[in-house]
Amino acid sequence: MSALVFDCDGVLADTERDGHRPAFNQTFAEFGLPVEWDVEEYGRRLKIGGGKERMASLFTPEFVAAHGLPADPEGQAELLATWHKRKTAIYTEMVAAGKLPPRPGIRRIISVAQDAGWKLGVASTSAEASVHAILEYAVGKERADRFDVFLAGDCVPKKKPAPDIYLLALERLEIPASEVLVVEDSNNGIVSAAAAGLRSVMTVNGYTEKEDNSDAILVVTSLGDPDGERARVIANRGAARPGDYITLADLEACLAS
Repeated sequence: MSALVFDCDGVLADTERDGHRPAFNQTFAEFGLPVEWDVEEYGRRLKIGGGKERMASLFTPEFVAAHGLPADPEGQAELLATWHKRKTAIYTEMVAAGKLPPRPGIRRIISVAQDAGWKLGVASTSAEASVHAILEYAVGKERADRFDVFLAGDCVPKKKPAPDIYLLALERLEIPASEVLVVEDSNNGIVSAAAAGLRSVMTVNGYTEKEDNSDAILVVTSLGDPDGERARVIANRGAARPGDYITLADLEACLAS
């Protein structure tokens, strides 16, 4: 038996620039913080794994003092939890409103893999509610409920690029690493997968297309669809020979390489 494990943001949907970023900015505005991450600045913040961790990067001594924020770790943790809860609510409302459609090929590949008997999983550092919302919107509740592993948020102490979340996914899947293929969109993600002994396919986006992709066995612009966007191969280090879109046979070839 083989398995596919998907990251969420940038993989299931192109969520970062037009989803998480405006949700962060609206949260900052609602809490009276003079912070607005533009597209370029948010790209820099993406190097930090996890939403709460990105928010925590604001807690410089100067920012804390200037805005009367808690200086103690406990107070900051409580404030972060409040901010992040509101940000997650804003984001899930955006998903429910259909503002973040799934990336090309996601619904097709998940459906084909499930029907072929593959195990499926999600491994994301985003909040659990956010990941659930995107997954259900992308493939429907019935398909989403059939996922064998669902890991999100603070399920592990160290976030990507640490391998913890993929090691936990392997433990839950109960199949050898040689039979598990990860679908990621960033260098952080493919480094995390590689450190756990897993092969990965990288589907880049505007934030990650220029990142180092050397840990991925196949790098494409998207999974593509027969009647939609074509997949363009950026790097191929395996046996797959994809055409205009990535098939389950291509993913099997990535595992066989």
